[in-house]
Amino acid sequence: MNTGIILDYLTGLAGNNNREWYHAHKKEYQEANEEFIALLQELIWRIGEKDSSILHNDPRDLTFKLNRDTRFSRDKSPYNPAFRAHISSGGKLPVPVGYYLMIKPDGQSFLGGGLFADMFKDATGMVRNYIAQHPGEWEQVLQAPDFRNTFEVQGTALKNVPAGYDRKHPQAEYLKLKSWYLEYLVSDAVVRNTEDFLDLAVGIFLKMKPFNDFLNRALAGFQMPER
Repeated sequence: MNTGIILDYLTGLAGNNNREWYHAHKKEYQEANEEFIALLQELIWRIGEKDSSILHNDPRDLTFKLNRDTRFSRDKSPYNPAFRAHISSGGKLPVPVGYYLMIKPDGQSFLGGGLFADMFKDATGMVRNYIAQHPGEWEQVLQAPDFRNTFEVQGTALKNVPAGYDRKHPQAEYLKLKSWYLEYLVSDAVVRNTEDFLDLAVGIFLKMKPFNDFLNRALAGFQMPER
């Protein structure tokens, strides 16, 4: 396994973001993609020692395409120079929440967790209600030393606590959010050192597991909208 091959390919794509370069370097893409699949399989096995709910996944089912939807974007670059995957008990769907990985050149790689998608109103409502009803449990997750020293909860936020919730609730700032997620940036140097990157990723993902577990308890019974 060689994660440097992944970064080398993506660096080339970032500097030549056009269909001609992409098709001329299809062999390099295939090599980089195979390295990414191998990386995901190793992550599944290692994380699965503590979280067996993800062990059934085929890593090829967890990845996202490089192609960008440029219809409504000013940026007409056809590709996102990033290899991305979401590993959870439900596969790559945003719910249940799990472990998100993005490898992207120039220090843009990161390890993520939580609910990134804020377009699902039912999911947002379920998490808000659960935080409102279990403020102590939420606080316990956020104040655990491993979590507090490593992460900061992010998310799209409203200006005010939404109607129906106590503005003076001890978790009022988190009730304003429409999504609740974590991002841990990883340098290119670390990504290139495959074993160091694997060790870091497993450690970071396991530190965010209690956060994911809380959100998944909140999201129990959520159904993805039909397309």
